[in-house]
Amino acid sequence: MFSKTLKTTLAASLVATSMSSPVFADNLGAAIVGGIIGGALVNEAAKSKKRTYSGTSSVTRQQNRETQAALNYFAFPAGTPDGVMGSRSRAAVSQYQVFMGYPATGRLSQYERDFLVSSHHRAQLGGPQVIKAMQGPQGIRGLLITWRDEAQGTRTAGYSSGYGGVPIEVSQAIDEIASSTEPSAEQLMQRSGFMQLADLNNDGKNDYILDTSVSGSSFWCGASHCTVMVFASAPQGYRRIDFQARGVTPASFTCQLTNCSLNENAPTQAAAPAPTPAPAPQPSAPTTVMTSGQAPAGQSGGLGGIQPFNMAGNEPQQASLASHCSKVSLLTNSNGGFMTVSSMTDPDLALSEQFCLTRTYAISTGESLVAKVQGASQAQIDAQCDAFGPALQPYVDSLGAKDAAAVRSDVQKFVLNSNMSMEQLGGTAKICLYSGYRRDNLDVALGAALLMVAVGQTPYAELVGHHLSQGFGAPQSAAQAAAWYDMAIQALQSGAEPAFAPGQPERVEMIKAASDALNGTSMPKPSPAAALPSFVIK
Repeated sequence: MFSKTLKTTLAASLVATSMSSPVFADNLGAAIVGGIIGGALVNEAAKSKKRTYSGTSSVTRQQNRETQAALNYFAFPAGTPDGVMGSRSRAAVSQYQVFMGYPATGRLSQYERDFLVSSHHRAQLGGPQVIKAMQGPQGIRGLLITWRDEAQGTRTAGYSSGYGGVPIEVSQAIDEIASSTEPSAEQLMQRSGFMQLADLNNDGKNDYILDTSVSGSSFWCGASHCTVMVFASAPQGYRRIDFQARGVTPASFTCQLTNCSLNENAPTQAAAPAPTPAPAPQPSAPTTVMTSGQAPAGQSGGLGGIQPFNMAGNEPQQASLASHCSKVSLLTNSNGGFMTVSSMTDPDLALSEQFCLTRTYAISTGESLVAKVQGASQAQIDAQCDAFGPALQPYVDSLGAKDAAAVRSDVQKFVLNSNMSMEQLGGTAKICLYSGYRRDNLDVALGAALLMVAVGQTPYAELVGHHLSQGFGAPQSAAQAAAWYDMAIQALQSGAEPAFAPGQPERVEMIKAASDALNGTSMPKPSPAAALPSFVIK
């Protein structure tokens, strides 16, 4: 809850400073159309004041809200995430326990809760595995079984089928390609030329060709060739053979059982055209065959030999944070979990993990608030949040040029000149964090994060630090990010309530260590205990 005197305090702290601010501040109430979001949340907050939570700490309530949000996500209805584990929440816990094969006590053990909440966070990062689960017979709940069995080192029935009846070997390859491309797995499958079917080895079964040249990803393509995956059928399944080529057709390959080769003199056709017409391809030399990992002549191997497509007429697009977080999730899973101070080997990846975690928390918090907004559709809420773009853009643009304290001071002046209450501004900012991250609108999300810091919710400065550290929506600068991280850390160390992952206090130390490492400052190592002299007495 925001302090009633916070606006007065802000005013007093800025008496000695200039009160000039962008003209956007005078019209914030008009930009946030009618104040629907803020007004609804203030009314809800007034109702909430009547509730009492005797004997329950704020940390416990936050943990309970996380549990309730996770239960609701996996279709175990726990009601509004209010932090009180009443009869409805206990019934949802029992349903979850029965589904997972645990004793139905209605009360979660620490392991059961940790698995539920971490699965919720993991699912919100998205990715091909989540898409496939939603298409399965158990829906989103199927992820719980899949991830439980993954942790136990077993394979589940969820692995026996792929997208739309595609063999699992092919489906997993589609997931692999989608993990490093902007299009999702489903979108790739709908692209002309991406997947071709033919009986290449004449055994009466379909074989599959996946051509990554139509994915638009530089990860799979060099300057002149892209990875082409051929799946030849066999009684025990499908064998994958990778080639480096471009413009292939089934006639380009000869297969004997599961041994396939590329016909060097076979006719080729141009790759699927980009949305903008490109010049007609010039005649080229016959397609060459290279094994996986081999670079074309004149190029260096590995990623150094990969060149991005240059599609005529396409302007550079803003980096997708949602796509970035999907890739980070895959790396985190393959590494066995989130990095800690003791296990940190890549500070940049460690901060990416925490960025995506805070993004998940912001989305979850916003979802619960949106459910309380009466009289506004999701489209109306998104339209109101889009007003944050022009209103707060001057402050977002100044992040790369001004220090953290100056930017916060500027946004505080903006707050003082607005015609909305602190509760309205704070509630609206939380919802617009959700709206911005959900739609990958980073101007909205970053503006909302700055507004949260300005109204006194200083732990949200961590989000601004992440945007600067990773270069999403702001110029990438580890030095500028460090000041925002320090602002959030100092607030937490002074007793502020955590905005993200309240049950993981070690995050503060990890973020500080990773930020210091990116700025060339090593974490101090504990001094070894002084060795005592050893004397041999005869």
